[in-house]
Amino acid sequence: MAGRIEDYALIGDMQTAALVCRDGSVDWLCLPRFDSHAVFAGLLGTEEHGFWRVGPTVAEDAEAPPADRRRYRGDSLILESEWDTPRGTVRVTDFMPPRDGAPQIIRIVEGVSGRVAMRSALRMRFSYGRIVPWVHKVGERTVAVAGPDSVWLDTDAETHGESLTTYSEFTVSPGDRITFTLSWQPSHKEPPALPDPEGSLAATAEFWSEWVDHCTYHGPYREAVVRSLITLKALTYAPTGGIVAAPTTSLPEEIGGVRNWDYRYTWLRDAAITLSSMLRTGYREEARAWRDWLLRAVAGDPENLQIMYGIAGERELGEAELDWLPGYENSGPVRVGNGAANQLQLDVYGEVTEALHLAHMTGLSRNDYASLLQIKLINYLEKHWDQPDEGIWEVRGPRRHFTHSKVMAWVAVDRTIKLIESGDADGPLERWRELRDEIHRDVCEKGYDPERNTFTQSYGSQELDASLLLIPQMGFLPPDDKRVIGTIEAIQRELSTEDGFVLRYPTAGEEAGVDGLEGDEGAFLACSFWLADDLAMIGRVDEARTLFEKLLSLRNDLGLLAEEWDPRLQRQVGNFPQAFSHVPLIDTALRLTASGAYGG
Repeated sequence: MAGRIEDYALIGDMQTAALVCRDGSVDWLCLPRFDSHAVFAGLLGTEEHGFWRVGPTVAEDAEAPPADRRRYRGDSLILESEWDTPRGTVRVTDFMPPRDGAPQIIRIVEGVSGRVAMRSALRMRFSYGRIVPWVHKVGERTVAVAGPDSVWLDTDAETHGESLTTYSEFTVSPGDRITFTLSWQPSHKEPPALPDPEGSLAATAEFWSEWVDHCTYHGPYREAVVRSLITLKALTYAPTGGIVAAPTTSLPEEIGGVRNWDYRYTWLRDAAITLSSMLRTGYREEARAWRDWLLRAVAGDPENLQIMYGIAGERELGEAELDWLPGYENSGPVRVGNGAANQLQLDVYGEVTEALHLAHMTGLSRNDYASLLQIKLINYLEKHWDQPDEGIWEVRGPRRHFTHSKVMAWVAVDRTIKLIESGDADGPLERWRELRDEIHRDVCEKGYDPERNTFTQSYGSQELDASLLLIPQMGFLPPDDKRVIGTIEAIQRELSTEDGFVLRYPTAGEEAGVDGLEGDEGAFLACSFWLADDLAMIGRVDEARTLFEKLLSLRNDLGLLAEEWDPRLQRQVGNFPQAFSHVPLIDTALRLTASGAYGG
């Protein structure tokens, strides 16, 4: 059985990632890319769907014990887990070297004290747990082959096969180091080179140390900010600069529910805000790589801008259900692909334009096509901003005139006007100034409820929506505007949990609501960080800091956050770790530090 979502650690090589549970089991790994088929899919099913556990030997049928301690080695993605047993202490170090050749996951077992009996149980199941590979020996190496894929195991330990599983049993004493390396290779090619686990460990540690040294944030929340930045870097597909929203699919927003989606793609919105955080903390190279990815993905067709693409810019992301997987804690269906790729979400134009604007303002080297793309996006938006859309939350119900979408259309026009005014682009300045004013009037007249003194989710509706918290952050209205303050206070009253965390919008339980889906969901962590931002902006800094630190306390022991928090079950839910949670964590830390209240 899979662990709780917060029981998992992330390791990765900037092309794919694995989730390692507290008990030493790798329950999720897609090879060779984030969006490839999983080799270990136990996270979404059972051990029959693939896992790799390394830990102290236990009695037959006994449950594998969780590590007594675990941590990342300094500011890195090198995971160290330690078990204290009656016979001694053992450490397992797990990591994935930044890729230079075959993708690898390396596990080093080290004796710390006494003599500890250890066991490795490796069950590879290709195609998300559906296909049992052909496992055989090639010299001293073990290889598993299925169709186009092969996975090679190299280890110091003796191995044997039993019940379609590869086992190793050994004992470690102080100073002993037993290594295991799993490498992927196309099955028609020559075997991957023999690994160098110790050399790879040193190189991986050096890579992360040098990368973190570029961070320009040195405020009071540095530990949380750096861990979030490392996580965002791990979610970046290095060959192209695309950024996945999360490395997982179908981790549920409600345990046992149907809100299970594939997040292993690049959402323009998520990637744009990630770029923003990277730029403001010193990571210009990642920002430049994402901008280049964007220009390739959109190509010469901005009129057909998608809300998301594959990590190399692929457009076809057809959604399917894997009916042989029962889902995480029986939360089905398990989905791969994402049908929301074809939705109309007008807010994306604003997020992309805001990211390009920030890149321009922070001195990222000029790219003429980026400026041309921005102009083309506004040419399209000028004709379509007044259409209904599916909105930021990708509703699967009817299109609406979502207030946030209109606000972000205003942002897109406003930032493009600033680009033209700077002299770095040409466009119909006066006409677009009039368009900016028209959108602003439209939102204030149709998206605002004067009786309740709050903006609403969509034109003419009564519902609230946490995306309205972005109105002052985007500069649409100043923070001290009574309509802004009224909206913040209404969201606190109507969308906040007892703990003060924020729901995205009202859900309808067993009936399909505004999003067209049954069931409920947890508090959305990004929205809760947005509330902390807004409270700081309107001068309620102590309240903002209290909320922010409560949100930090929701991170697991390794500093990682999923998409949502279930206040009833008191646990993380949704895909994990989630870029859209770690980015606003960074943003709020920067805002609170800039307030000067904490000596940052």
